[in-house]
Amino acid sequence: MMRTDWRDHDWQLIHAAPQSPSLHMALDDVLTHEVGSGRRLPTLRIWEWANPAVVIGRFQSLRNEVDMEAAQRHRIEVVRRVSGGGAMFIEPGNTITYSIYAPLSLITGLSFQQAYASMDEWVIEALGTLGIKAWYQPLNDITSDGGKIAGAAQAHRDGAVLHHVTMAYDIDAQKMLEILRIGREKLSDKGTTSAAKRVDPLRSQTGLPREAVIEKMIATFRRRHGLTNDVLRAGELAQAEALACERFSSQAWLTDVP
Repeated sequence: MMRTDWRDHDWQLIHAAPQSPSLHMALDDVLTHEVGSGRRLPTLRIWEWANPAVVIGRFQSLRNEVDMEAAQRHRIEVVRRVSGGGAMFIEPGNTITYSIYAPLSLITGLSFQQAYASMDEWVIEALGTLGIKAWYQPLNDITSDGGKIAGAAQAHRDGAVLHHVTMAYDIDAQKMLEILRIGREKLSDKGTTSAAKRVDPLRSQTGLPREAVIEKMIATFRRRHGLTNDVLRAGELAQAEALACERFSSQAWLTDVP
């Protein structure tokens, strides 16, 4: 398979109203398949969250990663995604999440590290225009002098690559530490005061509203790669809603470690 360039594709943008965590997981599954099958053009999707969530990676142990009592106390939904990588703590309005669904030809011949770096070049440029000197930190982080900004994950399936990223716009570090066990271990020897430095919010570095950061990201993608506004199709949404109920909301999926 010959490698294609970003500009060889006609990119579409989906930026819908807030949706549930389980529906977001299902949409990633459905849209990756649709792009891989050629029924949908390559797509950038900006997520809006209807409620707080913890998203764990496909290969993580729920028990090891999440304090479920704390999650329930804070009314935080816990879901498992289809890609690998680490746990993400999400609060609506405090997080910027996006997915890219592209044909595998976009990363043909690239190593995992090169594929991750290639997928996030446009974001690093966008952050630069906002005055943040950010860079790709192998294998799956975007970081800055002020600390980690974002974590990425990828999955290859059905002839397509799914690349999704969660960025910290603002963060309740104390709440995050209550819910994510791994965060406690990493910070136990440093005290919780260093938590905010480990995942540095975009708000503190830009002083801009979250919406303005997203606008800059979209504008940068559009300038570099071309981008046409699009919407979720009724069939895509119906398929994702069914999948959200059957799989991504189920205890069996949440507790399953392959």
